[in-house]
Amino acid sequence: MRALLDFIAKYYHWLIFVVLEGVSLMLLFQFNRYQHSLWITALTEMVSKVQAAEAEALRYLTLGRANEQLTRRNIILEYNLEQATRQIAILTHDSTGTERIQAERINGLELIPAKIVTNSIKRRDNLITIDAGEADGIHEEMGVVCGTGLVGIVYRTSKHFSVILPLLNSHSHISCRLRGSEYFGHLTWDGGNPLFAQLDDIPRHARFNIGDIVETSGFSSVFPPGIFVGKVDAIGNSDDGLSYKLRVHLATDFATLQDVCVVAQQFQPEVQELEQQSDSLIAL
Repeated sequence: MRALLDFIAKYYHWLIFVVLEGVSLMLLFQFNRYQHSLWITALTEMVSKVQAAEAEALRYLTLGRANEQLTRRNIILEYNLEQATRQIAILTHDSTGTERIQAERINGLELIPAKIVTNSIKRRDNLITIDAGEADGIHEEMGVVCGTGLVGIVYRTSKHFSVILPLLNSHSHISCRLRGSEYFGHLTWDGGNPLFAQLDDIPRHARFNIGDIVETSGFSSVFPPGIFVGKVDAIGNSDDGLSYKLRVHLATDFATLQDVCVVAQQFQPEVQELEQQSDSLIAL
């Protein structure tokens, strides 16, 4: 208290000056129309700038949520397109039993959202870590997609995190086909440009063009059919010359990847169990 009184006693003339200035400004703006309008205009502009800055900050804080929603919507739109295409095919001609099974598997699809924790694109065997794991319903050998296309397969899981084996890994082999046909092969990556992969084992009698869409074939329990992978960028021959080797421009830009969704198919565990039993019989 004594320090406050000493401060006032030392600077009282400045305090009186500030108070008188405040009273004079108040009288100036209160009783003079021109100055009053200037004050209101300046105050309105300042408040508007503060509100705009607040709105921009709120938009920035909700970008992650919006990006996650857009990712899910893009994936759902891709599946809806594939389903509509198959429905048209069913109406125009008799579909095979395999086609009907694949169409039914789309209906059992569930997407589990996750965010990228760590990522790399410069190695030959890249890995991705996401912030979702067993507690979120994720287990090994589940497919991973994003809003633009295919990402990879779940390789390892813990309670709250998972490691993904992406397309940009030399051990990645995913069955893919040319959209609108039944010609399929295996998508691999040679460790070069992260924007391109190779689709091997396309038969010599297949007919296709540069720019044709490459999608998942559905010939596994990991991915349903019709997930967009990329487009044919160049056509070459396999090492033995018995099949085509296509260069595919990937739809997923792994350098900017932030949000993904893990594909949980309704009957995937049952299918995987049957496949494992079949493999054990073949080994005998």
